[in-house]
Formats: sequence, C-alpha cells, structure tokens
Amino acid sequence: MLHLKIIIASTRPGRKGIIVGNWFVDFAKENSDFDIEVLDLKKINLPFMDEEEHPKLGNYKNEHTLKWSKKIDEADAFIVVTPEYNYGMPASLKNALDYLNKEWYAKPMGFVSYGGISAGTRSVQHIKLPVTTLGMMPLPEAVNIPFVAEFIKDGKFHPNEITEKAAKTLLSKVKDWAVALKTLREK
Repeated sequence: MLHLKIIIASTRPGRKGIIVGNWFVDFAKENSDFDIEVLDLKKINLPFMDEEEHPKLGNYKNEHTLKWSKKIDEADAFIVVTPEYNYGMPASLKNALDYLNKEWYAKPMGFVSYGGISAGTRSVQHIKLPVTTLGMMPLPEAVNIPFVAEFIKDGKFHPNEITEKAAKTLLSKVKDWAVALKTLREK
C-alpha cells in the first residue's frame, strides 16, 4: 500500500487550512486506496531550522528533526494544503521542507491551495522551486479554491463539483507518480 502524507501548511490562528484539509482527507479516504496520515505543521511545531549540519548529511541531533525525518521518509507521496501569504508559501512550510533532504527525494507532491481571487496559486508556484531542488516531482494537476470563505459553512468546507473533480484527478495523478517514483527509489 502506498503511504500518502497530507501536510497542512498554515499555522496561524483562525486558519482555513485545517477546515480545507479535513475535507480533503475525508475525500481522499473515500476516493483512493492510499494509507493516509495528516501532518499538521501547527501541531508538529518545528522550530526554525536548528540543526548544526547540512540536512544532506542526515546527521540529525534534535528529537524533533528525527521524528520529522521518520514521518517524511516513510511516505510515498505528499499533498500540501496551503494558503498564499504575500504571493508566497507559508514560512512554516518552507522551514519544514528545509529541515530534510534525502527523505523527500523522488516523491511526488500535489497541491490543494486556497485563498482569495488567486486561489493560492502563487504560493504553489513558489513551493515548486524548493520541491524540485529536493528531487521531488511537483504535479501540475491541483485543487485551487478561490474565495475559500464562501465554501465554509458551520466550520466545514463544502466543495462544488469542479473542486471535487479536481480532487479526484489530483489523487489519480499522485498515485501514478507515487508508483513510478517508488520503483526509482527502490533501484
């Protein structure tokens, strides 16, 4: 079975990411055969990068880094649920990516982005640069949710048909790439 980690990137109070993330996790459980785990960066609470050696060496000293390394290493694929902050990704996500190196290698990353008129798409474009540098495959298929607040009622996200179709496509493509890249990693 393939292991999918869904990363909730926003850590700020009043965040919409956990609401969108909860919907996507439930949707993925119903519409895929992945083994799914949520990695909520707010709960994980990584400090700003505090390892002495370069992550490429893998000589981690801190317990939080060792735990993060294990979680990322066991994954076959990732989907990031992210907002857009000032045309970019949340600092919490950049920090989480920077902590590690080889654990990310040859794994696909898909995106569920949300926000106002741009639907978080500029954040996704910024994420793709470090993800590619880490040797990952950032997917072009995505779920982009404009005016996210309009889809939230009573603390729950209510997708429209277009959003659900995009989510099914994303899950399918993530699986295709996870299978292909797992073969590469096993060589």
